Amino acid sequence: MGRGAHREEREIKLSAKQFAALWPATAGRRLCKLRYEIPWRNLLVEIDIYRGKHVGLVVAEVEFPDRVTCRRFKPPSWFGREVTGEKRYSNVRLANE
Repeated sequence: MGRGAHREEREIKLSAKQFAALWPATAGRRLCKLRYEIPWRNLLVEIDIYRGKHVGLVVAEVEFPDRVTCRRFKPPSWFGREVTGEKRYSNVRLANE
């Protein structure tokens, strides 16, 4: 919930039966990407490398334990430009293109 630099995410485990029941509802709105998790300076950087119609798009996301850590964060030189809050790069937008 929320957007931009601060939002709440919740992940839940699904049984195979639940997954099979929900999967058809995502037809036409699925993303294909590889995710790599890279530890970096006591943080976790998630690198998403998109496939399919978004091939070539690579996005790095950092999960912060609190807002202070987020504000103090200095991205490494290998990060590209900041896209936080740009609707164009949201998974919902990408999935619906």
